Amino acid sequence: MTELPLYQVDAFASRPFSGNPAAVMPLAGWLDDALLQSLALENNLSETAFLVREPAGSDADFHIRWFTPGTEVPLCGHATLASAWVIFNRLDWLGDTVHFRSLSGPLGVRRMSDGWLELDFPNLPYEPVPTPEVIRRGVPEAPEQAFLVNNDANHMIVLDNEAAVRALNPDLRALKALERGGLIVTAPGEDCDFVSRYFCPADGIDEDPVTGSIHSVLTPYWAERLGRDRLVARQVSARGGELRCELDGDRVRIAGQAIPFLTGTVQLP
Repeated sequence: MTELPLYQVDAFASRPFSGNPAAVMPLAGWLDDALLQSLALENNLSETAFLVREPAGSDADFHIRWFTPGTEVPLCGHATLASAWVIFNRLDWLGDTVHFRSLSGPLGVRRMSDGWLELDFPNLPYEPVPTPEVIRRGVPEAPEQAFLVNNDANHMIVLDNEAAVRALNPDLRALKALERGGLIVTAPGEDCDFVSRYFCPADGIDEDPVTGSIHSVLTPYWAERLGRDRLVARQVSARGGELRCELDGDRVRIAGQAIPFLTGTVQLP
């Protein structure tokens, strides 16, 4: 029997049972992709992150991959934050920075002096497009213009205010027909710079509680619109979470807190 460590961490959480729970599984070496997918499905969280230590002398410290219950994804913020928490607090990591190799290129996480963890993510470009009909069916109040995020396979729509985002009740069955990723919904915040929600039923996630990766496009969008590079964001799902964001050229810094929930062992025959 093979035993694998399993950690569950609430990312972008300031208290237990908030933020976005992620599973983190450090591995000695890569398992078959079908087994990784089965493990993610069994964990039944929006993402499971798998980590394998890179050889000495490599540019990165770990290779990281992320799986939803239904598919592997190219970028995930909250599971990267959770992975960094595990590395810093459970794997005897001595430094205050950890570097990852990923499908989206090099990523980093820095442990800040106040205990927050700061992601170093790519600045994702976006382009205005007519709102696809499938989004109009799922969100009748959607504006005529949406934004396409090519690198992350998402669409984004901007509503007038935070109340509209909070009140949104999309037709998830309709949104499941999206050919590209999920739907980001955002608006100006009442007591923060901007708020968001994220729906991705095609990937097995009706609504993601807090999504670090979408802030790789939300940050440059709102930085341009508001005229400043440092922003405070909230994802206003039922669990919710706060993020500190900074636009830094072709990179985006996304900071949050993390709360451990469980430590366990997976047993494979």
